[in-house]
Amino acid sequence: MSDLICVGAIAGAFGVRGEVRIKSFCAIPEDLETYSPLTTEDGSRSFTLTLSRSINNGFAAHLEGVATKEQADALRGTRLFARRDQLPSLPDDEYYHADLIGLEVLDTGGQVLGHVKSVQNHGAADLLEIHAPGLKETVLLPFTLVAVPTIDLAAGRIIADPPDGLF
Repeated sequence: MSDLICVGAIAGAFGVRGEVRIKSFCAIPEDLETYSPLTTEDGSRSFTLTLSRSINNGFAAHLEGVATKEQADALRGTRLFARRDQLPSLPDDEYYHADLIGLEVLDTGGQVLGHVKSVQNHGAADLLEIHAPGLKETVLLPFTLVAVPTIDLAAGRIIADPPDGLF
């Protein structure tokens, strides 16, 4: 498990005074500010973030050291990370997406189905994108208790009971 968790991303400049548009990936979007200072994935840059207001699809925010529209635009696409120890601990039945990516997926009989490539949500519920050996396309497995009864982070595996015909 990584020591850094992606909690947001810079979507570009907001206005001409150096504010940026921020997308929050937190369950409570405003919590993004409480994890400040945030870093880039490689740790080369650190940003002290102050949310100024809610805007369509995110927040307008001030980043310490960013004073112009050009500086803000240069940061477009930068993903922001918080240290794992800054984040709240989760109940037993909840997981950070970053912890699920890369886990081996087995069926209830112990047959390897593949590895988790990503966790997606298109509005209804989370889906595990599974890269299965021998398949050209990835498979989207519903991330529900019925389809995914067991997650063992310590062993690095997920036990799945996929719907018939999915694999």
